[in-house]
Amino acid sequence: MVLFGFSMLWVVAEAGDGGTEPAIVAGVIVLLLSLTVALRRRAPEKMLLLVAGLGVVQMVTDVRPNPADFAMLALIYTVAARGGPRWATQLGLIGGLAAAPLAQIRWPASEESASGQFFLTVVLAVPFALAWVLGDSVRTRRAYFAQLEERATRLEKEREAQAKVAVAAERARIARELHDVVAHNVSVMVVQADGAAYVLDTAPEQARQALETISGTGRQALAEMRRLLGVLRTGDVKESGEYVPQPDVQQIEDLVEQVRSAGLTVDFKVEGTPRSLPSGVELTAYRIVQEALTNSRKHGGPDVGASVRLVYFDDGLGLLVEDDGRGAGHDLYVDGGADGRGHGLIGMRERVGMVGGTLDAGPRPGGGFRISALLPLKPAH
Repeated sequence: MVLFGFSMLWVVAEAGDGGTEPAIVAGVIVLLLSLTVALRRRAPEKMLLLVAGLGVVQMVTDVRPNPADFAMLALIYTVAARGGPRWATQLGLIGGLAAAPLAQIRWPASEESASGQFFLTVVLAVPFALAWVLGDSVRTRRAYFAQLEERATRLEKEREAQAKVAVAAERARIARELHDVVAHNVSVMVVQADGAAYVLDTAPEQARQALETISGTGRQALAEMRRLLGVLRTGDVKESGEYVPQPDVQQIEDLVEQVRSAGLTVDFKVEGTPRSLPSGVELTAYRIVQEALTNSRKHGGPDVGASVRLVYFDDGLGLLVEDDGRGAGHDLYVDGGADGRGHGLIGMRERVGMVGGTLDAGPRPGGGFRISALLPLKPAH
């Protein structure tokens, strides 16, 4: 509407000099050029052809260049930015560059010299070239951002799929380990029951102690079995391999020594009074410390130092593993680490959740990484 208004002012001014009939032709051309600007997004190629045709009509009917010819710049930009057919973008560029020379040939400036006319032609052709270049740059940028969005969406889906696979694999591994724990408890019950039956008549006190051991071990085995069934509830996973004795809290010190021998400086401290723990809690504590120290060695950088704290509370076991290295981003631990082989915090959270505990992990203020866990305890028999 703005373009049409300014163009009609030009038509009215020209009508005073050339009469009514040329003014009507100019008014129709101005109206059609304004419509091409209004419809350029719906049908850019058709509007470009219409603009080119109107340019030819202008030259035939002697309608001099006017404000409505700005429509050609708008159409050249739109066609280049939309990324339509190749012929349309080529036509827009060639037509725009040819418009100024054709206008100078049709309506030459008699007072200008040949060099002046050439310079004026070049100057008038520059806006058309800039319109095409700007439109093509916008098209390239839009395509680039669209590709980035598509890639981000694909990576997000792949990350979700990998996280689900990691959770399933970690749960299967935990289930195998808890199977060993339950099998150990049941074996203890069988041995104690045989011993109680053997000394029932000759040593009733020993038989009573054996029965108490069986009772406590049975309760612990039932608790571990409930956790095992909770893990297997997501589905059956076929696994193979030999069963080996699972580590406990007492072996954390040996683990620290192994890490020290590998070149990582580790400060280890136990606070509170050590006591017997459920097998599942001991296994969870060991695996958390093992995973945390592994992450420190992989992501901490050179000369990294770590510390491990085991704190025995009245109703829980606290774990605190920290390092002072540069660390990796929190998302790397969640998504599997920079090397893509581990499962980071996924396995830790699964283990802690199985024993009803809480886990907090993230970068430390000033550098490094901290992993803190609280595992609930029940008096062991």
